[in-house]
Amino acid sequence: MQVTFEAEPFPWHSDKTSWVFVAVPPDDADAIDDATSMTGGFGSVKVAVQIGKTSWTTSLFPSKEMETYVLPLKKAVRQAEGVEVGKPVEVTIELVHI
Repeated sequence: MQVTFEAEPFPWHSDKTSWVFVAVPPDDADAIDDATSMTGGFGSVKVAVQIGKTSWTTSLFPSKEMETYVLPLKKAVRQAEGVEVGKPVEVTIELVHI
């Protein structure tokens, strides 16, 4: 299963650091829930991601607060693709079956 969407990156602050994420649109999150029966720790879902010419593997994490999955964006990816907080970016994710 593959989905492509546009989302605005946002910071997620913790005690020691800031992370940058995008939220998966709710309809796509529902489709991901329907397509996967195996999740990892904390309900994570393994995915392959592409932004621009950069691709990598990571996990989606459920956010009860946002009622969807959130996708962490590595600093190296943000730098390589010019991704900025608040500036919409096109993201393609594909479920990785282990």
